[in-house]
Amino acid sequence: MQTKPTVAAIIVAAGRGLRAGGEVPKQWQQIAGKTVVEHTLDLFVANPQVNEIVLVIAADDHDRVRALGLDRVAEIAIGGADRSISVQNGVMAAKADRVLIHDAARCCCPSEVISRVCDALDDHQGAAPAMPVTDALWTGAEGKVTGVQDRTALYAAQTPQGFHREEILNAHQNNTHPVADDVEVARLAGLNVAIVQGDARNIKITMPEDFARAAKLLETPLDIRTGNGFDVHRFGNGDHVVLCGVKVPHDRGLQGHSDADVGMHTVTDAIYGALCRGDIGQHFPPSDPQWKGVESHVFLTHACDLAREMGFEITHMDCTLICEFPKIGPVAQSMRTRMAEIMGLDIDRVSVKATTSERLGFTGRGEGIAALATVTLVKGMTA
Repeated sequence: MQTKPTVAAIIVAAGRGLRAGGEVPKQWQQIAGKTVVEHTLDLFVANPQVNEIVLVIAADDHDRVRALGLDRVAEIAIGGADRSISVQNGVMAAKADRVLIHDAARCCCPSEVISRVCDALDDHQGAAPAMPVTDALWTGAEGKVTGVQDRTALYAAQTPQGFHREEILNAHQNNTHPVADDVEVARLAGLNVAIVQGDARNIKITMPEDFARAAKLLETPLDIRTGNGFDVHRFGNGDHVVLCGVKVPHDRGLQGHSDADVGMHTVTDAIYGALCRGDIGQHFPPSDPQWKGVESHVFLTHACDLAREMGFEITHMDCTLICEFPKIGPVAQSMRTRMAEIMGLDIDRVSVKATTSERLGFTGRGEGIAALATVTLVKGMTA
C-alpha cells in the first residue's frame, strides 16, 4: 500500500514589512485579537492535509515567538539576508515530502485554497493559487496613461505555493537570478507549476489600509440561535414540588422519572433544541434506572456544558410556569438565582415567571404543571 505523501507548511515571517507602517514588522502586529502570524499559523494547523509547520523568523524575533508560544506550534527556522535564503532555511528544516511556502502576511487564506494546492501536487511538480486579472491594465509615465496592456492569460499570484520538497530546495540552491516568488524559481529550474483557483479573500497585508481589510475578513460571523422547550408533569402524592431548582411546599408532588422539575426540564430541552441535539429523553432515557429520582440540575448542566463545547454562549433564558398553584411569585427570585447559578449566567439574563390558564385545561383543573422556555445561544461573541 502506497504511503500518502506528507506536507509541511513553510511560513515565511522573517521580513521587516516597512510599507505596512507600525512600530513592529507587520507579521507581529495585532489584528482581530491576535498577531498576524498567529492567524496565519491557525490556517495551517486547522487544515487536515498539513502534517508539519515550519515558521521562519528573523534572528531577533525569538523573544516574540517564545512569548506567544509559537515554538509549541511550529518548528522554528532562522531567516537569511533575503527571502530566497529564508525559504531555503525553512525548506531544509522541514521533514515532509512536500512543502507549501506561504507569506505570513496572508493571514486570511481560506482552507480550501490550501487543500487545492495540496491536491494539485499529486500530478504536478508545483502548484500555486492565482486569480485571473479582470481589471483593465495600463502602462503609464509621469502620471499619464501611455498605453494599454492586454490582460489575456494574466494572473495575480497568491500563496501558498506548493512543491515537492527536494525539487524546490535544489531549485533555490542553484538559482542565480533575482526572482519575484517561488514559482519563478521553480520555472527557472524547469519544473511544471499548475495554477489552482485562488480566492479574493486571500489578501496580503502590504500597506496600512490592508489591516482594516484583513480584520474584516477575520471577523467571526455571529451564529445566533433560539431554542424552545415545553414540558408537562402531572400531580401525584407528595408534600412539595421542585420547580427551577427550588423546593416549594405544596399539598401534592409532581410525578416523573427524575425529580420532575418541569421548569428545569423545559429549559434543558430548549438548549438541546437550539443546538439541534435532540431532547432530554435522548440524552437521559427514562427507561434507564440510573436517572430515577436524580436531581434535574444534572440534565441542565449537561446541556449547558454541551453548548459551550460547541462554541456557544448562553446569553438569555426565559421560563414561564403555567399553573393555578402553588403560587410562583413569592419564590420566583429564588428560582432565578438557582437557575443562574447552574447555567453560569448573570441573574439579569435569567427570567422565571408564571401564568395561569384561567382555570381552563388540565392546569386549570389542577391536574399538573406545564412550562414553556426560550433560550438564546450565540457563537462568535468577542470579549
